[in-house]
Amino acid sequence: MLKLPCAAVLFDLDGVLIDSTPAVTRVWEKWASEHGFDPTEVVHRAHGRPSIETLREYLPDADHAKENLEVERREIADLKGVVPLPGALHLLSTLPPERWTIATSCTRPLAEVRIRAAGLPVPQKIITSSDITRGKPNPEPYLKAAALLGVPADECVVFEDVPAGIRAGKAAGAQVIAFRTTVREEELRSAGADFVLNSCADVALESFSSDGLVLALNENGERL
Repeated sequence: MLKLPCAAVLFDLDGVLIDSTPAVTRVWEKWASEHGFDPTEVVHRAHGRPSIETLREYLPDADHAKENLEVERREIADLKGVVPLPGALHLLSTLPPERWTIATSCTRPLAEVRIRAAGLPVPQKIITSSDITRGKPNPEPYLKAAALLGVPADECVVFEDVPAGIRAGKAAGAQVIAFRTTVREEELRSAGADFVLNSCADVALESFSSDGLVLALNENGERL
């Protein structure tokens, strides 16, 4: 087991704590087909980014706020298959509540609906696309998440599953653990992940004190 000290833990949501891929895929494939875009390409581009950024990219002249509300409505309505990923509930239940939060590209209403649908605890404080002006790979989400917890971002560990999120965590100065849940491992490594694991099941809280946390990582994780 590898031991990793940190001040706090910052989680992405989709692909890290919950599996919402089937729902995300259904919503964005339908949206892409309605607007004449390649569904596979749109789904790939939409992963890990605020939905409004994808909308701006594909429909530069549209009413982005209106389009975004419609995508959000569809995502909130489609919760079929939204489940916790392995080890997520156990890990969150062992972490001190003031030492972890979520920084997600979902809007706040969507994030809270998915967290509850998966049966996970909603953190005391959370950063969503509703709270930022620049989404991942910009470091703003993780810088704000660390600030919410009152700790420096460079003393945090970020959990991610896609290159944009990994780059955001690294740009914030954090160490990044990436999961093999969404993209190929080579993409995780190329984006700069410090460790590559399978899921939260490969992580345990070793100890906790006023000085911070120590995480234990399953030995199949590799430091890059």
